[in-house]
Amino acid sequence: MSKKKNKYTNLGIRWFFLVTLAFFISLIVRISYLQLADTVEGRNLKAFADENYNTSQKIPAKRGTIYDANGVPLAEEVTSYTVSAVLDPSASKNSKIKRHVVDKEKTAKQLSVILDVDESELLSMLGKPKYQVELGPGGRNISQSKKEKIEKLQLPGIVFTPSQKRYYPNGVFASHTLGYTTTNDNGDLVGEMGLEKSLNDELNEEDGKKSFLRDRKGNILPYENEKVEPPHNGNDIYLTIDTKIQSLLEDAMTRVDKEYEPEKIMAIVSDPKTGKIVAMGNRPSFDPNINDITNYTNDPVSYAFEAGSTMKIFTLGASMNEGVYNGHEYFQSGRYKVPGGGTVHDVNRNGWGSITFDEGIQRSSNVGISILLNEKLGPERFLQYYKNYGFTQKTGINLPGESSGRLVYKYPLEKTTTAFGQGSTVTAIQIIQAASAIANNGRMMKPYIIDKIVDHDTSKTVKDYDSEVAGNPITAETAKNERKLLETVVTSPNGTGHNYAIKGYTVAGKTGTAQVVDEHGKYIKGHGENLFSFIGMAPANDPELVVYVAVLRPKLKETELGSDPVSEIFRSVTKGALEYMKVEPAENADINELVDKDSIEIPDLEGLSVNEAKSLATSLGLKPISLGSGDEVIGQTITSKTQVVRGTKIYLRTNGKNKMPSVIGWSKVDVNRLSELFNLKLTIKGSGYITSQSIKKNAELRDRDFLSVELNKPQEKVEKDKQVKVEIQE
Repeated sequence: MSKKKNKYTNLGIRWFFLVTLAFFISLIVRISYLQLADTVEGRNLKAFADENYNTSQKIPAKRGTIYDANGVPLAEEVTSYTVSAVLDPSASKNSKIKRHVVDKEKTAKQLSVILDVDESELLSMLGKPKYQVELGPGGRNISQSKKEKIEKLQLPGIVFTPSQKRYYPNGVFASHTLGYTTTNDNGDLVGEMGLEKSLNDELNEEDGKKSFLRDRKGNILPYENEKVEPPHNGNDIYLTIDTKIQSLLEDAMTRVDKEYEPEKIMAIVSDPKTGKIVAMGNRPSFDPNINDITNYTNDPVSYAFEAGSTMKIFTLGASMNEGVYNGHEYFQSGRYKVPGGGTVHDVNRNGWGSITFDEGIQRSSNVGISILLNEKLGPERFLQYYKNYGFTQKTGINLPGESSGRLVYKYPLEKTTTAFGQGSTVTAIQIIQAASAIANNGRMMKPYIIDKIVDHDTSKTVKDYDSEVAGNPITAETAKNERKLLETVVTSPNGTGHNYAIKGYTVAGKTGTAQVVDEHGKYIKGHGENLFSFIGMAPANDPELVVYVAVLRPKLKETELGSDPVSEIFRSVTKGALEYMKVEPAENADINELVDKDSIEIPDLEGLSVNEAKSLATSLGLKPISLGSGDEVIGQTITSKTQVVRGTKIYLRTNGKNKMPSVIGWSKVDVNRLSELFNLKLTIKGSGYITSQSIKKNAELRDRDFLSVELNKPQEKVEKDKQVKVEIQE
């Protein structure tokens, strides 16, 4: 028995040893496998460990801020909040305070005022059978101040979810330049237009992360186990835009846009000595906080157009620089046959007779410029200057979407019209660059709008943008002489730029009235159906600013000039900017008074089309009014060669049916002129100014009609009105 028992005992020991050995071997293999393998049974071991023993927290970074030249924020990332309401009473279970909406009527009433949402709409949301609801568009992206106002109401159940949004403090302000952002699927801000888009990589941020170790119960282990990946905030952008000058421009454009309802407005204000763009804008515009966008094109850099007579300053500069310009030489105005085919007309098709080239510049004569191009300068030599001014290529301004324009220069007539701004197209920013050569004594400065890019975290400048000379198309002497002549465009009785005079400051510049092409490729005709513009430099002797303004197809009254909306922007912005820059007014430079005393010579309008006559008269500072429905002028109330003051009304008789105007307030001289124009049988009673007329306003006016008018002196009219009032009272 003992031997048998001993046998079984030894066998059991062996099996125990073998099982134990196998267990340890399999354990070692398993441990080795777990150490070497990434995935076991379909589960990533590292991810499993991180999930159970590691925890991390995002450290949010901020998108870079865009500043103006003085460090004023124009676009910045701010915390916004979404307002929600907890509706389920279970949220307040086991809580000493109410965590759900208790009084829905009170809550809707008080929130409606702050969120600017209809009370009934909010009440409808609060009545939904849900645990929690967002309070609609009005409750999204609210500011910190609104959040604090709501918190003060202490309304139970109202909660806030924070998020980041892009905020533009000034609303409609250089909007196409700044652009706007949207939020992607990850909640990150992404630039969609303007500098926000083109500089998205610079502005973009990288969130950081803080990692912790924890035990299996979820307790965070001591801080020495903490790992931190710091966030990297986006770079900050500093622009050359000056908020005060940009505000002047925005306000002026808004006024003109409201009053004249034009199709487009484009305006740029630059420093010609450096190329810095200190203000730029267009209409229509938008508020990037709400993205009410109707025009996605930054027109001052992206819209190529036929600029009209502002381009004459570059033909003039080329002629002066080549020594072929003689301002005292005479030419016959009115019309000019282009060598090789075609005819060019002045706005006054009858012409002003034989005038000097200086007077031709003042009057904006197409004929004068055509002679300079074809007979003095030569088309090929002019083409080289045109290119030297930068008109066949982009300026390279650091804004997206720039256009290069289009050169139409194959046939003799195309070459001629390019010299006075028709046919070939350019951009406003190209005009600003080219004009800097005239303002800056021959040195043409490349325009730029970004001053520097700064690392937000270190305050170190990542990239600096400096002034850059883009070329020297003319000499300093040419530039100075040209500015002197362009100053007379504003001050001379013959000049077309009277509206652009600024009291206390001298202005050199050139007006432009360009024809506009319709969708069929034909030029549109009619009063106001043009692109009106002005390129101006101030002060004229040493310009601190170059300002370009263009207004497309404004809605003008019969008595309004095309220059009215353009000059409203130019004068207010330029004067305000010069005063802000502390530029001293010129001594004895009361330009407005000088211009107002200047007389205007009435042109011969008979034989012109009504549109041509109106265009000519308005360009001289007159206020033409057509009395008839015809398309040709057959008479005018003031004969040609008569000297009148600026702003005088002149009535035009046409070859169609004519209507009687209101003559109330007219003088005896005025009504006599109307009588002579229509051979009326006129009876005048009294003296002073007309207070009544026998032919009613808008009645058909025919030759040899009887017209009776009564005149009263202003004081007699007042006394007569007083007597009427006394009689009524008695």
